[in-house]
Amino acid sequence: MNADRRGLAGFRLTHRTWTGELGTWSSAVAADGRPGSALSLDPRLVADPAVRDRLVAAVVADRRLAQGGLTGLVPVADLVAAEGEVWLLTAEPASPAVTDLLTETSGVPRPDAGAAATVLVETAQTLLALHAAGLAHGALHPGNVVIAADGSALLAERGLADAIYGRPPSPERDVAAWASLARGLAANWAAPSPRAAELFERAAATASTHGLAPARDAVLAGRDLLPPGFTTHDRLVETLHRWSAHDARTRGGQPVAAPAVPDEGDIVTLLRTPRTGESRTEDVVMRFGPGVPVETTAAQLWRAGREQPTEPPSGKLRVLGAPARRRRRRAALSSVALALMLVAALAAWLLRSSTVPLEVTGLEVVAPKKTQGCGATVKIKGLLTTNGSAGEIRYEWKRSDRKETIEQTDTVASGKTSHEVILQWVVKGEGSFKGTATLRLLSPLPGGKKLQDKAAFTFRC
Repeated sequence: MNADRRGLAGFRLTHRTWTGELGTWSSAVAADGRPGSALSLDPRLVADPAVRDRLVAAVVADRRLAQGGLTGLVPVADLVAAEGEVWLLTAEPASPAVTDLLTETSGVPRPDAGAAATVLVETAQTLLALHAAGLAHGALHPGNVVIAADGSALLAERGLADAIYGRPPSPERDVAAWASLARGLAANWAAPSPRAAELFERAAATASTHGLAPARDAVLAGRDLLPPGFTTHDRLVETLHRWSAHDARTRGGQPVAAPAVPDEGDIVTLLRTPRTGESRTEDVVMRFGPGVPVETTAAQLWRAGREQPTEPPSGKLRVLGAPARRRRRRAALSSVALALMLVAALAAWLLRSSTVPLEVTGLEVVAPKKTQGCGATVKIKGLLTTNGSAGEIRYEWKRSDRKETIEQTDTVASGKTSHEVILQWVVKGEGSFKGTATLRLLSPLPGGKKLQDKAAFTFRC
């Protein structure tokens, strides 16, 4: 397709196309000159109106997350339909992806283990935020982990596969996909650094057994095994620049087989505000504030200097006369009102929540002093003192009558400086017995030091 041909809802398709699992991607330029991308979804996948409704709900959820401050997704500018086709337009490029940088290319340095760690930490943090909001990516793989211009890792195609195939959000599927990504980067980008590769393998195993937050923390805790300067995006930015130059040289003068663009007058946005009497299903439960995973200090440093999200440009529609203008004014007013409410809610939460990462400063275990009798269920309490911030506490109980430990994770709300955990110990049989319960903090550890306490009780039957 000629690059000077018709545009698509304010976007002009340019020089590069690539095939994805859900359709064909094209690089594009928005009306204001900013680079973006356009995904032409496979018409066979979006023929059902119910699928389109689910796609709209997924995109609306993403835009709400962006308004709430999430920066880890490729921002969606619009979702448009024309002549039986559906196009997703993004306000930032959806390439290159990790898969583009896995293959050795002449003149393009392969990212190192530090870059791999950056990608793993940032994708894990984005997935944790999605899961806390009741959402999931649904089809994470190296082809939709995008390296942005500043070297940060963004996720593309969030929720699209689940919407098309009618699947409910599955954080477990995301965790398994992240573990697979970690193993792939261990074998590729981290191959020259065996110790770093082992770190990523351990993180993948941790994700599979204990979850994504401990796996992310495992990568951060292994900074001594990574190259100097890994907390910056410098290596990824260097690779991105050289890859872009190589890609431009490779494609220079070659015809571009882009999808045919429908006539501009037939294009309509699917992200309109419903009129009176109409309805749209948006089964999206958003949760902000306490409960959303808090980044560790190292992760916050990694994210320092990232651009704040900007409002993505909306697609241009043809002029339809006064009724259409009135509908657009009502839609604009509704959008402004919704945005103001979201900003007010977020500001209220920020005012009452702490920006300091959660810290546990003390731990105490208390067991019953009175001798426990026949058939007793002994209740042992652990009291953890915190700095009042929100986040996750991971800990384990160890009973003196067993070898295995009992590991648990609790979410604490901001504003509380103590958190109580309970171990219920059932004692059966006759005779005398002295039991000891030990509580050990796993994360967050104060300055990397161990924090544990124990208490004992007496049983007689």
